[in-house]
Amino acid sequence: MARRDVIVIGASAGGVEALRAVVSALTPDIPAAVCVVLHVPPGAPSALPAILGRAAPMPVRAAVDGEPLRPGRVYVAPADRHLLIIDHRIRLSRGASENGHRPAIDPLFRSAAYTFGPRTVGVVLSGTRDDGAGGLLAIAQRGGVAVVQDPEDALHPSMPRAALELVRTEHVLPAAKIGALLSELALTEVPDGPADDDPALAAEVAISDMAPLTTDEFFNDPAGLGCPACGGALYELPSNKIPRYRCRVGHAWSPESLLDEQSAALEGALWTALRALEERAALANRLAGNLAGGPTHEMRYRKTAEEALETATTIRGLIEGIGVAGDGRPRGPLVR
Repeated sequence: MARRDVIVIGASAGGVEALRAVVSALTPDIPAAVCVVLHVPPGAPSALPAILGRAAPMPVRAAVDGEPLRPGRVYVAPADRHLLIIDHRIRLSRGASENGHRPAIDPLFRSAAYTFGPRTVGVVLSGTRDDGAGGLLAIAQRGGVAVVQDPEDALHPSMPRAALELVRTEHVLPAAKIGALLSELALTEVPDGPADDDPALAAEVAISDMAPLTTDEFFNDPAGLGCPACGGALYELPSNKIPRYRCRVGHAWSPESLLDEQSAALEGALWTALRALEERAALANRLAGNLAGGPTHEMRYRKTAEEALETATTIRGLIEGIGVAGDGRPRGPLVR
């Protein structure tokens, strides 16, 4: 028999305080390794190891590529690297972003599910969008345990709610109570042995690890959509829940993240159109002021400027509308 000795935790907006609450309640001698992904910008080192180190009763460190997992330690994903578990060791990868993030939560969750199966405990904490939901489903389907922060307790409930929509679990708790639960789960015995092979899951883990594979080698159902990250064609991944998408080189998107990125691309296109219209109106007015053209030319240029400014007003209204979803919730780049 083995124990549930691998705990993977994902968080985003509002997740620092939730993570502090979780790790501070862990037992110092917990017989499990804890791996943490927090969405952080790529341009600066993550301060999370120092923050959690002041709260946790065990060592907390930034993950190092190639080091073996050890129980009683917390490993934190560094900026601009996916944190994976490959062959029972930590792997830091510059694989394609997922849901617009690197590090992303889903690659860690899927790699743990594939490597450890029922020995894995997955935890989704506060955050926007829905990163982590698909990975948590993979953990549950491989016999692991799903734990979700109570959405009412989360500063940003979107990620916990998305996880609960995909995964049924009785472990829905405030962040302050999750640490004690994890310490109990780490003592739970589970059958030890290789899990059933899952070629699709193995392929996704390999793609996240920058293996020389492309999505079309494993998933050949084109979605008829473009990848917001690289412009390539997206493939729809097989799922018995909600669809997910990957482009040929590996950028991955959940439906909610894809919608948000499409909103960002749409806003960018509208700003480009607005700039072109304002420049067109300015040029037309400048030409209208050139007396050498005569009254006929002035009238034509003034009309051109007026039409451009009217269209620009319409474009401004469209830009204002992108930032709010149909149900009134903030959405898209205007509220980031």
